[in-house]
Amino acid sequence: MTTDRAFVIVGASLAGAKAAETLRTEGFVGRIVLIGDEAVRPYERPPLSKDYLRGEKGFDSAAVHDEGFYDANAIELRTSTVVTALDTDRSEVMLSSGERIRYDQLLLATGTSPRRLSTPGAALSGVHYLRQLVDADALRQVLTASRRVVVIGAGWIGSEVAASARQLGAEVTMIDPGSVPLERVLGPEVGAVYRDLHAEHGVEMHFGVAIDSIRGTTAVEEVRLTNGTVLPAEVVVVGIGVTPRIELAQAAGLAIENGIAVDGHLATSAPSVYAAGDVANAFHPLYGTRVRLEHWSAALNQGPTAAMNMLGEPTVYDKVPYFFSDQYDLGMEYRGWAPVWDEVVFRGDPATRQFIAFWLRDSRVVAAMNANTWDAGDALEALIRTRLPVDHARLIDPDVDLASLAVPSAS
Repeated sequence: MTTDRAFVIVGASLAGAKAAETLRTEGFVGRIVLIGDEAVRPYERPPLSKDYLRGEKGFDSAAVHDEGFYDANAIELRTSTVVTALDTDRSEVMLSSGERIRYDQLLLATGTSPRRLSTPGAALSGVHYLRQLVDADALRQVLTASRRVVVIGAGWIGSEVAASARQLGAEVTMIDPGSVPLERVLGPEVGAVYRDLHAEHGVEMHFGVAIDSIRGTTAVEEVRLTNGTVLPAEVVVVGIGVTPRIELAQAAGLAIENGIAVDGHLATSAPSVYAAGDVANAFHPLYGTRVRLEHWSAALNQGPTAAMNMLGEPTVYDKVPYFFSDQYDLGMEYRGWAPVWDEVVFRGDPATRQFIAFWLRDSRVVAAMNANTWDAGDALEALIRTRLPVDHARLIDPDVDLASLAVPSAS
C-alpha cells in the first residue's frame, strides 16, 4: 500500500478506536488520524453505569487500548478536538482551530447524545445525565455524598444507575411512564423480573406517571409528578434515551434516516465516507432493513467492518445484535432484534432469575435473553439466524438441546 494515503476517523470512541486498530493490523501504512472531543483516549461506555460508576474499577479497565498503543501504532490521536464541518467535495474535515485535514477515506463514529428534559427545573444544579466519562466522575462524587436519588427513566441507563446507586447506599426512586422497567425493549413479562429485582433491593418505583417539574432554590430539592406525588431529592439522574449525533453528516448533505443512513458495507451516501456505531443506521441483511443499534457490540464490531471496507476489502456487517446488562446479582445477555413480537416464553422459572426468555414472531425466535445462564449463546444465535419455526413445548423444555432446534427437521 502507498504511504501517502490518509484515513480520518471522527469519533475517538470504541468504534473509532477498533477501526484504527484494524487498519494497522490489516497492513495499512498510511496516515491515520483519530479525532475525539473528549480529553481522554477511547474507552468503552458500559462500565460508566456499573463498576466504574461505583468506583470498583478505574479508567484503565474501561479504556479500549493501553496508553502507549496509539503512539506505538503511529495513530494520531487528537483528544479535546472538535470537528466543525466536513467538505466531501474537497475530502477534508475542518477543526474548530481552523485546521483542515485531508482524507482519502473517512469514518464517522460520532455516537449519540442524551435526550434532555424540557420540564421546569431541568437546568437546576443536581440534575445529571450519563454519557461520557466526566459525567460518570461527577455522578459518582454526588452519589457517595447524597442519600436521596431520583432516577427519571427505567431503560438500561436508568435501571443500571439505580442499581449502582443502591449498591452505593443511596435511597433511590425510579420513575417511568411505562408499566415496568425496560418495557419498550423487553415487554411486560421480562420487565416484571427487573421490577421485582429493584423492589427487593429497596428501590421505590413510580410507573405510569410523568414528571411535572423539578424544584429547588438553586439546586434540586424535590421532584413533582403529574399525579401530584412529591419526591424529595438531592440528585436527579435523567435516562430518557439518546439521539444520534448527525449534525456533521447532515450539514455535509449525507443521507439521514434515524441516524446516518449506510448500506450493508457501512458506506454513506457520500463517496469514501463510512459510519459506524450508535450513529449508523445500517442495512442488515438478516432483517432486510436498516437497523440502528445503540449497543456496545455494534461499536465493537462495526468499527473493524468499516475499516475493512475503507481498505477496499468488501465486508458486509451481518452480526446478530447483542447486548448485556448487569444489575445487582442478575447478569443477562440479549441476542436478536425484536421491534415487534407475538409472545414471550420462558425456559426455566423467571422467579429464580436463572432462565432463558424467547421473543417469538410467527413461531420463530426473533430474540432471546439468557439470564444467569452462560452456556447457551451459540445455540440462541443459531436459532435466531435460521429463523425456523419452533415447537413451543420443545423450546421451553430444559431437557431438549437448544442446538437441535436450529436444525431443519428431516420431513
